[in-house]
Amino acid sequence: MELLNITVGTQSISPFYWAIESGSLVTAQAMINDLLTIRADRENYYYGYDDLFTRHPEVVQRLCADAANLLWPLLDGLIWRSRLAIGGQRRVNYYVKHLMQDGEGKMNKAMEWLANNKDPKIICHPVVVMFADAFWGQLANKYFLLGRMYFLFTLMVFVFGQSILNHFHTKIEDETEAEYIAIFVCRLVIYLFSMTRFIFQQLKFFVSDCQTGNTTKLGGVLPVPRYLFSYQQFGSFVLMVCLVLMLCLEPIVHCLSADKKPGEEAKLFDPHCDAVKDVKDAYAIISAIAMLLYWLLLTDLTVFSMRISAFLLVIGRVASEVGLFLGALVYLIVSFASAVSSLNQKLKDFAGMHIGALSLWEVALGMYPTSHFEELITQTFVMIAVSCFVILISIFLMNLLIAQLNGAYQVVYEDMVGFARLNRAAVIVTTLEQVSEKAWFRFLATQKFEERLEFNEGDIGLPGGIQVTEPSNANPTTVDA
Repeated sequence: MELLNITVGTQSISPFYWAIESGSLVTAQAMINDLLTIRADRENYYYGYDDLFTRHPEVVQRLCADAANLLWPLLDGLIWRSRLAIGGQRRVNYYVKHLMQDGEGKMNKAMEWLANNKDPKIICHPVVVMFADAFWGQLANKYFLLGRMYFLFTLMVFVFGQSILNHFHTKIEDETEAEYIAIFVCRLVIYLFSMTRFIFQQLKFFVSDCQTGNTTKLGGVLPVPRYLFSYQQFGSFVLMVCLVLMLCLEPIVHCLSADKKPGEEAKLFDPHCDAVKDVKDAYAIISAIAMLLYWLLLTDLTVFSMRISAFLLVIGRVASEVGLFLGALVYLIVSFASAVSSLNQKLKDFAGMHIGALSLWEVALGMYPTSHFEELITQTFVMIAVSCFVILISIFLMNLLIAQLNGAYQVVYEDMVGFARLNRAAVIVTTLEQVSEKAWFRFLATQKFEERLEFNEGDIGLPGGIQVTEPSNANPTTVDA
């Protein structure tokens, strides 16, 4: 305990924290190694694990903030491996009790601190993987899946009401009143049980961030709640706006309040009356955007598979390179379209800057009709300009994009599993906040932290850990450590 607490008069200091504050990280690492070395006499084992986390329950947070290099030695000290291999398997003890629960038996914030640290390497440390997988596999995944099943249900209702029911017939005259009723019910479910849920969630996050001052000034002027910088929350916000706009433009509502023509047969919940001609296209576009956002938000289910989650995160991290390519492409299209429009030519495909830009866009995507190139040949300077554009796009920009994507992938590849685990860690933290106290203590009871773990056969060791076996060639060792 002299490494953790020294009392001088009425003052009490921690030599361990003092070493970190003074920048003596080598000394601090030596203290960690000494505290987390398992020693024994003929009767007892001695291990400073309990003393360290009792004196400094927030030690993980402190190291994340001030001495991230010491996290690895700290976590290494929580592993014991046997030197003996039986049947090709080695016994391993992970002492993770104080990383999973605090002194009162509640959930420890170590997972939250490590997730906020955003280090893709430390999150892949075997100790972190062990207790994170215990949280996920035995507790969090059930609650997370239950919450996403509700979202998945609303998505299926939205697809059924917007993309399936209204395309059963090619002619509007063939549509039946039963189909209109089904469409109305689907949309009513979305507005009542999906839109309102998004509104309450967004208001909750907005008020919470505003009350705590958790905002970021956009452009140094406009304060924006920080929760909107999460793509999931920003996507939810945009989806909420789309659903509200859809409700305002809802054709069924407009038709219900519209006057019927004399002698016209009225169908219940008919969305095709004359009153919606001006809003129908806008409603359809917003509906399509909302549909894409629903599917985009469903991608968080990839957290169940590290491989798929890592792949999705790699896509997100190389997308910036594609954005740069598209920016350069738009710049060239505008430049060449304005240049060609200034030439003395009468081609229909380049009759004005806007039409020329559309034609060059088709050329870039390989969609320009080959028969139209015959007309280009008759205009020498137009042909030269288009040829230069094709050379820049096909030879220079496209190959540059390939090189950029390859370079970006090489940078991300090494840590893609770490980023995937950081994503899962954030999901675990938010999901466990919804777990009841009864379920939490039931989960802790299954971990049996009060039971002593064996070291080698018949050698009863220390409590507070989880024992597993690993292949003997995974981490070769000649000593019990």
